[in-house]
Amino acid sequence: MDDLILAAIPFFLLFLVLEVIALRHAAHEHAEDPSGPVGYAARDTATSLAMGLGSLGFKAVLKLGAVVVFAAVYELVPFHMPMDHVWPWLVLLFAEDLAYYAYHRGHHRVRVLWATHVVHHSSQHYNLSTALRQDWSPFTAPVFWLPLALIGFPPWAILLAQSWNLIYQFLLHTEAVDKLPRPVELVMNTPSHHRVHHGVQDQYLDRNYAGIFIVWDRLFGTFEPEGERVRYGLTTNIETHNPVKVAYHEWYALTRDVRRARGWRDRVSYLLRGPGWAPAGEADPAADAAPLRTGGTSSGAVPAG
Repeated sequence: MDDLILAAIPFFLLFLVLEVIALRHAAHEHAEDPSGPVGYAARDTATSLAMGLGSLGFKAVLKLGAVVVFAAVYELVPFHMPMDHVWPWLVLLFAEDLAYYAYHRGHHRVRVLWATHVVHHSSQHYNLSTALRQDWSPFTAPVFWLPLALIGFPPWAILLAQSWNLIYQFLLHTEAVDKLPRPVELVMNTPSHHRVHHGVQDQYLDRNYAGIFIVWDRLFGTFEPEGERVRYGLTTNIETHNPVKVAYHEWYALTRDVRRARGWRDRVSYLLRGPGWAPAGEADPAADAAPLRTGGTSSGAVPAG
């Protein structure tokens, strides 16, 4: 997996430069035309690149553990997919993407998982550098792909499928591409669909979890088409470009809330219920009305840096 991602880095950088050029004029006019692309900002882009580089190290270590677990399960199951045939690759394409949907949806709906994923939503810009803004605490991820080993996929194939999914998603993080032809928008995840996922308006919150195929959102009732101009970020934004604070601000807020909780029921609820949850009568008065994208009851409390 790492070899494929590392090999794609020049591709990432080339497309990032091309997008900067394509959006330069539109971004220049954004102040007078709010409907134009948000474009790039130097400090925001630097933070995203730093988060991406840091995540490579953390995920390399995680991969070692994941391979051991996947290999152990793969050796125990009675059936192994014949990867020298075409049909297992087609099954893997859809099965891995469904696993990603479950992973992505879970990381928006459970606060202890959101503490990891919030990093990716912390930018108020939406461009190809945002795709590289990845977390530094990915320890929960392998659980969601374990079923692929249980149905007989070898570890190397699972990791390869994860890589092609990530590379595909890189191209979704752009405002330079409008809606694609209707048949494509019907089946595939597209920049338009993924812009919705990064939106903070009520109708866009926690929608369009897809990786490659938007069909999962359509099937499970989480699809929302792009309509109103999307505003990006968190419902309570963090005003910092410090990579360490970006990576761990929600862990800090979550730990504080758990320590302040009155009993074990509330402590468990802070961990396992949605971001922004608080005991009845104790909701943060500064919290937004739509809690599932707030990054916690106090994600905006991190000092600027």
